[in-house]
Amino acid sequence: MNKITEKIRKTGVFYLATVDSENQPRVRPFGAVAEFEGKVYICTNNTKKCYDEMMKNPKVEICGMLDEGTWIRVCGKAVRDDRDEARQAMLDSNEGFKNMYSIGDGILEVLYIDEAVCTEYSFTSAPVVIE
Repeated sequence: MNKITEKIRKTGVFYLATVDSENQPRVRPFGAVAEFEGKVYICTNNTKKCYDEMMKNPKVEICGMLDEGTWIRVCGKAVRDDRDEARQAMLDSNEGFKNMYSIGDGILEVLYIDEAVCTEYSFTSAPVVIE
């Protein structure tokens, strides 16, 4: 598994930062992550504001705690993937979502983080880039 996907998965809940139409940062909790074709994927519902924000400005940042005093930040560009294979990979990796979404439901959107850079931070040591 991709090291970045592993790190995000370890956080349990992670926070996705986007920018709204008034150039105001917005942060939301997320919990679903998957790896497909070696890329880190997240998902959302296309009726949510965060989806619109990512379509208008794809620059995003993910942040999550790994354990006490250690956290990650992942920055990159959210790129929509309209393939059902990518949607299925997300559903297969996140069983709970099968109650909320399905292939062909018209609302499940999956996005991969292009140009993802993951950095692990700690209160006690220098930042480490995860590749």
